[in-house]
Amino acid sequence: MYSVGIASACASATIVNALATGKGAAFGIELRVYARVEIGDKLRGVKGRVEGKTCDPRLVELCVEKVLKRVGISAGARVHTTSDIPIAVGLSSSSAAANAATLATYAALGEKPSEKEILNIGIEAAFDAGVTLTGALDDAAASLLGCGVVTHNLKRKILKRVRIPKKYKVAVLVPKRRIYTAALARKDFSRIASGVDEAHRLALSGEIWPAMILNGLLYSYSLDIDPSPALEALRSGAVGAGLTGTGPAVVAVGELDAILETVRLWRKRKETIILTAPAQKGGRVET
Repeated sequence: MYSVGIASACASATIVNALATGKGAAFGIELRVYARVEIGDKLRGVKGRVEGKTCDPRLVELCVEKVLKRVGISAGARVHTTSDIPIAVGLSSSSAAANAATLATYAALGEKPSEKEILNIGIEAAFDAGVTLTGALDDAAASLLGCGVVTHNLKRKILKRVRIPKKYKVAVLVPKRRIYTAALARKDFSRIASGVDEAHRLALSGEIWPAMILNGLLYSYSLDIDPSPALEALRSGAVGAGLTGTGPAVVAVGELDAILETVRLWRKRKETIILTAPAQKGGRVET
């Protein structure tokens, strides 16, 4: 036996960060991780390679291992990922990698798993790899489905799906600093929990941009991150802006003129700026 599968999944940006309450919301953006999985009887074990990134391939290896175990295949595998997504800045690079590796493994086997199965495998692998504190269902679901989602991470429930208008564009300000989720395991977010809960209620009622703004301000305060880039974006006419994940990246969403004005202001900061758009397609098998 020898087979190959290739798949991709998109990044996501935060509407509500689940760390304070276990409930979150996010939406997909058009930055992608690609995974190529080879499965063969002559291969030994599962080995991964993450191209161009200084991160551990263990997460994607675990995803492949879990798929092979579920379908009862004893062959070895190789998984190779490439990515457009900066790591450890709050853009769900881990969730996207897990989705892409899981989809590619099933594609190599000629199987079509359910959305729930893909998400559960990625979440279980993320816990095992130590790259999540809540399971990150919000990030994973936005990455897989390519839309906005409101979730209860601790119950692994998608509470609402939201389509982001195609007319909007997205700007991402990416500082040089990196923040790894595992480093926040002992961080106390109780002071902002009630405010984050309100942001989640707003998102669930359909007010996703006010939710994003409120969430961003609360987490910026809690993590001692400067909120002024988000405020600059809002003054420029963005409909929503705020810290994504635990940062340090900031995401702004709006119509083209507002995003171009945001970029003009952000350029003074001498940091990386990414221009993209809300995702219209999430995880997919590539031909």
